[in-house]
Formats: sequence, C-alpha cells, structure tokens
Amino acid sequence: MAAPKKGRRAPASQGHPGRTLILVLIAMVGLVGGMFYSGTLTPRLGIDLAGGTSFTLAAQNQPGKPNAINETNMKTASDIMERRVNGLGVTESEVQTQGSNHIIVNIPKGTDAKQARQQVGTTAQLGFRPVLTTTAGTKTPEPKPNPSQSGANGKGKGDKASGDKTKVQQSPSSKPTTQGRAVTDSLKKAPPAKPTPSGKPSTPPAQPTPPAGADIPPALQKQFDALDCSTKKSRAAAGEKAANTKPSDPIVACKEDGAQKYVLGPVGVEGTDVSGAKAVFDSQQGQGWIVQMDFTSEGGKKFGDITGKLAAKAPPQNQFGIVLDGAVVSSPSVDKAIMGGGATISGGFTQQTAEDLGNMLSYGALPLSFKIDDETTVTAALGGEQLHAGLIAGAIGLGLVVIYLVAYYRGLALVALASLGVSAVLTYTIMTLLGPAIGFALNLPAVCGAIVAIGITADSFIVYFERIRDEIREGRTLRPAVERGWPRARRTILVSDFVSFLAAAVLFAVTVGKVQGFAFTLGLTTVLDVVVVFFFTKPLMTLLARRKFFSDGHPWSGLDPKRLGAKPPLRRRRGAAPTTKEA
Repeated sequence: MAAPKKGRRAPASQGHPGRTLILVLIAMVGLVGGMFYSGTLTPRLGIDLAGGTSFTLAAQNQPGKPNAINETNMKTASDIMERRVNGLGVTESEVQTQGSNHIIVNIPKGTDAKQARQQVGTTAQLGFRPVLTTTAGTKTPEPKPNPSQSGANGKGKGDKASGDKTKVQQSPSSKPTTQGRAVTDSLKKAPPAKPTPSGKPSTPPAQPTPPAGADIPPALQKQFDALDCSTKKSRAAAGEKAANTKPSDPIVACKEDGAQKYVLGPVGVEGTDVSGAKAVFDSQQGQGWIVQMDFTSEGGKKFGDITGKLAAKAPPQNQFGIVLDGAVVSSPSVDKAIMGGGATISGGFTQQTAEDLGNMLSYGALPLSFKIDDETTVTAALGGEQLHAGLIAGAIGLGLVVIYLVAYYRGLALVALASLGVSAVLTYTIMTLLGPAIGFALNLPAVCGAIVAIGITADSFIVYFERIRDEIREGRTLRPAVERGWPRARRTILVSDFVSFLAAAVLFAVTVGKVQGFAFTLGLTTVLDVVVVFFFTKPLMTLLARRKFFSDGHPWSGLDPKRLGAKPPLRRRRGAAPTTKEA
C-alpha cells in the first residue's frame, strides 16, 4: 500500500468543529442566563453616562500642625480616599485635588452615597487612651442640698454605663506571650452594676467622683459634667472637638451610641502603629464579625506596655478607650498585658460595619481633617449627548466595515459578521455581569475602547481569510487550504493581539480614572477576539469548507480560483495534459 503523498491528507487539526461551536453556544447561553438570573440586563454606567453624586471636601489643619495643608498631604489624602471608595466596589469613582485645600470626589449613580460620604470624610484617627472616669452619657445634674432629690436624679444611669459588650483581645494569629500562650480573655467588659437588696440596680452618684489617683483638671471635669451624649448632634460636636485635640492632652468623649461618656488620658498607642486590619467572621468562639488588627513592631511594644500598666489599676482605670475620630468605639478592661503585636475588636459588629472599620484602618489615616463643603447631584446630560454621538460614529464605522467585507469577501463576509456578532454578545454580557461582580462601570472612554475593538476583531478575520486565499492561489482546494492557512494566520493573530493587550495592560497600570475604563475594555475585547477566532471562526470555516458552495469556488463565495488567479493544481491525473491558466 503506497504511502500518502505529502499535502494529500488534511491535517488532523480539523478535529470536531461542531463540538467546539456547541461549546461556544453553551457559553453564550450561560452568560445570557446569568444576566437574567442576577436581574442585571444592562451594563453599569459611569458618572459621565448615568450621573451620580459629587462631594467637595475642604482640608482643615490639625492641632499642633499649622502647616499640615500642603501638596504632599493633599496628594496622600486623595490617594487614600480613592482606595477607600474603590474598596466599596466603585471602580469609576473620580478623586482629584482642586486648588490648594479642596478635594473633589465623584461617585457614580447606584452607589450608596451615605456610605461613600462616611468613607471619604472619615480621617480614621485611631488612638488608645486610658480611661480616667466614666458615667452614663446624659448630662450630669448639679448636686442639690436634698440628698433624696440627688439620688432620684441619678436613678438608673448605671445600667447603660456598664453595658459595653465590645472588647479587645489578643489575636489568635499573634505570636505567643511570654507565658507561652496567646491571651484570649485579657480584656473584659466592665462589670455590671450590682443589685441592691431590693433587687434594683444600684444608682450611681449624681456627681461622679473620680477614683483615687485620677488627675482630672477642674476645667476638664466641668466639660465632662456638661457633656450630653444623648443626641446625635451633641455626639458629633463632642467627637469633632475630641478629634481636634492634641494626642498629648486628655479629652472628654462619647461612646458611639451615646450610652456612656468618658474622661480619657493622653494617647498611649496611635493609629499609625496599626499595620493592618480586616473584617473576619469568628465561628470558633461565637463572637460573630470581628476586626483583626496587627500592630507594627513598635506599636506592639507600646500596646503591651499600656495594657500592662492598666492591668495593675483599679476600675475604671484598668480600662482604655479605643477612640476613632473622637468617638469611643469600645472601653474594655485589662487584667494582664497583651503581647505579640495583634489584637481583635469584637462585639456588636455587623458584616458591613466590620468591613467599613477594617477598610478605613487598612487604607490608613488621612493626614488632614476634612469637612464636606458641598454635595451635589451630577446629571448625565452632557455624557448622554456624547454617548449618542459616539454610538452614531460606531454605527457608521461598523457599516463601512460590513460594506467592505461584502464587496471584497462576498460569502466569507457571512463568517466575519457571524464572528462579530458572537464577539458583541460575549462583550456585552461579560461587561454587564462585571458591574455587580467587581463594580465595573461603562464610561465614554470604555465605549471608545469597544468601538476600536471592532477594527481589531475584523483585522483578525481578514488575516485568516487572506491566508486561505493564498493557499488557493497556490493551487490547493479549499479544505486543505483552510487547514494549511490556519497555522500561519494563527501566529500573526496572536502576535497582533498580544501587542494590543500589552498596550492596554500598560495603559491600565499607569493611568487612573476614566482612561482605565478605555484600557480595561480594550484588553477585554482583545482577549475575546482570540477566543472568537480560535473557537468560532476557525471551526466555522472548517464546516463551510465541506459545503459545495464554498468548496467548488462559487463566484459569490469569495473563494473563486479564477478570480484569485489560482495556479494549476499541484497534482494532476496521470497522462493529463497540463493546462495553462492566466491570472
């Protein structure tokens, strides 16, 4: 049996093109089904297309730092705000400085504006301050001569004062203590008020008396007595005043919920000593959502020192207040030093509040304090007009591409148009699903990237078609021409798409804001171009090569050997006279 001559047998790469096309169809159906399942049928739009909210924040100097408002600190604050907002999944947010002391933050529609406002405006100044004294969060009434009236006025105030269930303990992932084990119960909540023989809780004195050894200046004691934490407005005023106090000075502060008020000593450990924080769900000890903090090496030593000193004191001076932006998050008590450089904040957190706190602490404290000067709603009128013009330009470009394909490639234009349709479906569904998944928002530059991708995708088809036509010009029939032209076309397509993807990746890495939308879309469509050409265009051409319309070189197939100026066949039947064909 004679061995087959070279070039006679079609390459084995033909495989099962029908199966490949079915897989592509299943993938498309799955993506479309995912859109309907998630209830998201249109891509998420950026602020230039859908509108949103714009915040204008004014920088304020901190106490003891009169020259803090400078270009470096403004740039640092802008970067931190951008990371915080993007931590909410808002990839199309715009954070930029304006002038010497203002920062503009633009948030696309569909984002929780209240949550974003808290993220960008919170300085995240964390401090651990020793507690000098504490009582209920209402204003302390002045003492009266009648002892019975004095007792009546203070009735029931000790209940809330002892209700702090939030506590800090050593992180299980921390290094072992000097005793050789991690301390998990070093910090405990303050003990509840003891009941009287009548069964009612004991009543705190109307005028709290500082414990022995508490050095509270008279002016600070007066502020403490007058402090009322029962309303949101009063808590905000107290928090702002406490946040603007030097770390080396004592303060009066409210608990976040207003249940307690405190006199706190100077900061023992600053927030800059916290190297990282994250929200974790604790299922082992049943604490629910907690925030794990890791200290720097220096911060771990400071934290160990302050907890060791507080453990030797009597209540309430064995407590310290965890103060975040002037409000007390927790006031746990200490019975031994916490070493190892790690701790957890637990008690009463929801997933959202734990993630918010971890987000702010992880991305760092702002070097400046900010006040929101203005908050406006941004309309999408201008962006809508530009989008309309861009879509018209894209439709004109696509129409010209179709006309060129039909005029030059005839029947092969159907393959190109079908491939463009598959690419469009994949691009649309993926961009729609990326909205709720990673916060991707489609802006005007991203639309431009999608329009540019039409030319890149069409170029890949043209490269393959021309390779097939070159093989036919050499005298081969369609089926071997499809397979022999594919390896050379494949190399060219991969090199071209790699260059486009590399440019998109570099552009995405070195730019911010809207330009990243263009780079992301360009990179996505470039990857999809490779997928479509390899898994749709090539298998479809393999199937069509078996059809008589294309295999016989019909004049409207785009593969007519006469029109292409094909050479005589590479192999002729034995004894047949050679014929000469002119191109």
